Amino acid sequence: MKQILQDLAKGATTVVQAPSPSVTSGHLLINTTCSLISAGTERMLVDFGKASMIDKARQQPEKVKMVLEKVQTDGLLTTIDAVRSKLGQPLPLGYCNVGIVEAVGKGAEQFKPGDRVVSNGPHADVARVAKNLCAKIPDNVSDEAAAFTVVASIGLQGIRLVQPTLGEAVVVTGVGLIGLLTVQLLRAQGCRVLAIDFDQRKLELARQFGAEICNPGAGEDPVAAGMAFSRGHGVDAVIITASTKSNDPVTQAARMSRKRGRIVLVGVTGLELNRADFYEKELIFQVSCSYGPGRYEPDYEQRGLDYPLPFVRWTEQRNFEAVLDMMSAGALNVEALITHRFIFENATEAYAVLTDDKTALGILLKYPGEFKQRHIRSVSLLQTTFDGNLPTLGFIGAGNYASRVLIPAFKAAGAQLHTISTSGGINSVIHGEKSGFANASTDTKALLECAEINTAVIVTQHNSHAYFTEQALLNGKHVFVEKPLALTIDELAKVEAAYSQTGGKQLLMLGFNRRFSPHIQKMKSLLNTVNEPKSFIMTMNAGAIPKDHWTQDNLVGGGRIIGEACHFIDLMRYLAGSEIISIQARRMGDNPHQAITEDKAAIILGFADGSFGTIHYFANGSSSFPKERVEVFTAGRVLQLDNFLKLKGFGWPGFSKMNLWRQDKGQQACCQAFLTAINQGKACPIPVEEVFEVARVSIEIAEQLRIQQD
Repeated sequence: MKQILQDLAKGATTVVQAPSPSVTSGHLLINTTCSLISAGTERMLVDFGKASMIDKARQQPEKVKMVLEKVQTDGLLTTIDAVRSKLGQPLPLGYCNVGIVEAVGKGAEQFKPGDRVVSNGPHADVARVAKNLCAKIPDNVSDEAAAFTVVASIGLQGIRLVQPTLGEAVVVTGVGLIGLLTVQLLRAQGCRVLAIDFDQRKLELARQFGAEICNPGAGEDPVAAGMAFSRGHGVDAVIITASTKSNDPVTQAARMSRKRGRIVLVGVTGLELNRADFYEKELIFQVSCSYGPGRYEPDYEQRGLDYPLPFVRWTEQRNFEAVLDMMSAGALNVEALITHRFIFENATEAYAVLTDDKTALGILLKYPGEFKQRHIRSVSLLQTTFDGNLPTLGFIGAGNYASRVLIPAFKAAGAQLHTISTSGGINSVIHGEKSGFANASTDTKALLECAEINTAVIVTQHNSHAYFTEQALLNGKHVFVEKPLALTIDELAKVEAAYSQTGGKQLLMLGFNRRFSPHIQKMKSLLNTVNEPKSFIMTMNAGAIPKDHWTQDNLVGGGRIIGEACHFIDLMRYLAGSEIISIQARRMGDNPHQAITEDKAAIILGFADGSFGTIHYFANGSSSFPKERVEVFTAGRVLQLDNFLKLKGFGWPGFSKMNLWRQDKGQQACCQAFLTAINQGKACPIPVEEVFEVARVSIEIAEQLRIQQD
């Protein structure tokens, strides 16, 4: 397949060849025939990509604050690496897609192959889209017209929030693409409409659609025009579809509104409001969220759970359907909005028009060619040969951690990079080309069966770790799996059985990198000189993440104890050098202000040699406090490690401190140790017994905490 990407670091807009995505549960695989460039949103993204680093920072002051906080806790060099990595990930463009269904995932059977559908899929000749973000197109609606469905739904949702009635006077401020569609939808609902914009050509289109017009650029006063339009009463409602940093659209809307009028912001404007303007009239001001109820809600968009129609009449999908019905009935004219048409392969020309011609409205991309040729599951990135005696890696997954940390670490350690596979395809190409993989793929089964690949690295969502590990072992691969190993005892048992079948010939390594960091290695060497029990205090100031993030889902991410705290369970097991024989865990009590309480817990581990330790996993601390702290008390001595930057020794003969310029959590040393073990035929750097022990203990701790929650 081919897809359009925007480089946020250098500003280039490119068409990239990638493996076609695989169909997944609750999703459709769509062969695109037409898509619409959203002039406002996509122009903003392209302009942001072309901006200098200073201008990027000015546009996102809240992100600058986050960067400064990270510098304080993680150090300057680590923060620079993270920012560069974030900007180095190209952004898919587009969300107005029309095409024909190629395949249907489980649970999306209301659609069938051959259906013509509209979706919020990207500019790609093959798009994978969740079922609730798709709608069937009526036979009498053309592909070009249907491509306007999603942007029209943005305007429609603003109208639904305004709740206009027949005959009301409504102002639309900003008549770009969404604004002109909003004008038509309001007129179809029987409203009188006043359109305000600085572009006379767009205003003339609004006039054709039945609106009265006002051009502030020609010296006309919007407030006076609104009052005259409302016959001196003040307008009933204002829908702002403009995109500007100015506060004027909101200020003018307030001043032209009648008492208890309604103002809805669909676009982007300055929001320095004058209280008096709103207070004296008791105005209602609301910001509209995209296409309607369900937007940014994972249960609706990704898991396919719909709202019951009697209780939520208009969802994203039902708004799509309503717009298509308007088109079918001839009540929505989009032909006049089309200003440019381009063949998809010439998309760079389309984006040149987008940035150079501010009057451009509907820019359509057309996708000719046979559908079959688009569905290629593997793409060659680099012609190379592989030494079968050396570790040859197949990567499954290419998320942020894999691309920013693990792939560079394995590459630096000398690994041969054969294939990188993702379900969507585009990330495999982005990170495959950047890192020097020979192939990019969406066929994970073929990767696991490939004879040239002798080592699998698994960096997918947590609920797939155990399955891919089991399959990789059964296919005779060494396995490096990013934590956790499994989410349940049953999953763990299957992995143990698969490992047993290999007879120990394959190495099974977990990404417990902390034990390989230079600070921990120093601590271990010091502790080895003490022949008595130790007391540990380990603190993870993990920070809050949303309740709906996939890692918080026990079925997908396993929760943060299994998914993240396992790092410190392993670390304590390593420093103690003794088997874990007892577990106690206590979570924070229920709190109406804390959606998740499992990620605020204390864990006490007891060890066979008499050592014990407490892991404090807190998601309710300040981000300015160090994220990770390790303290060890033993034999009248203390070791204290702060955030893998500074290690202090108290009472240790010949040792007082060890500081680094750059945070080092041991990722590269961990990968190097694994590859060295493969090369030299040695045992795994982390004994497999400890791997299974830590996995089992992590699951048991999570179960203890969940019982308390119940």
